[in-house]
Amino acid sequence: MKIIIADDHAVVRQGYASLLSTMLAPCEVLEAGSGDQVYSMCQSETPDVVIMDVNMNGISGIEATRRILQRCPDIKILFFSMYDEIPVVTQALDAGAKGYITKSCTPEVLIEAVTKVAGGQLYVEHELAMRLAVSRPEQKDKRLKEMTQREFEIFVMLAQGNNVKEISEQLCISSKTVSNYTAILKSKLNIGSTAELVHLAIETGLVKVGTNVS
Repeated sequence: MKIIIADDHAVVRQGYASLLSTMLAPCEVLEAGSGDQVYSMCQSETPDVVIMDVNMNGISGIEATRRILQRCPDIKILFFSMYDEIPVVTQALDAGAKGYITKSCTPEVLIEAVTKVAGGQLYVEHELAMRLAVSRPEQKDKRLKEMTQREFEIFVMLAQGNNVKEISEQLCISSKTVSNYTAILKSKLNIGSTAELVHLAIETGLVKVGTNVS
């Protein structure tokens, strides 16, 4: 099995690469430090499984997943993130991921998830699966859930402090397109400013106060 771990923290990548190499031997584990890098590596390395973080430098894990599966639809993608918010899980699965687990899970859950996803099965960490099944989102969460994938992507990037030019460069779309999406988002979310958008992102847990979510 060939696995790529995509995470922008080197210590995290190296630690889990060592774990996987030991518990899934024989396997080859490669590392990517950004969404752009994992997208490029998937075309040259053709991994069986990509273990993907949600937020990284450059394009996010969700956008990277969308791009990877457009070019390499047979690659299996498992999200492995600190975020356990249902709108984030939903967006990841809608992008084509085969699984989602959190970084609070045990090593055994990680190994089970990788094995199941590599075999073509869908794997969502038990607690998340239960919440997905019984969730009755509040109004703000419902609005997030109803966003398109591109709207959600731009919403998160705006909330993280990216400007229109930075978003257009990272997503390879025009500044005018980003501005149009921003206007659509403000209308759909019934907000009038970027500050309100950031507040909504904090309320729903997509942006953590006092932390960098890249």
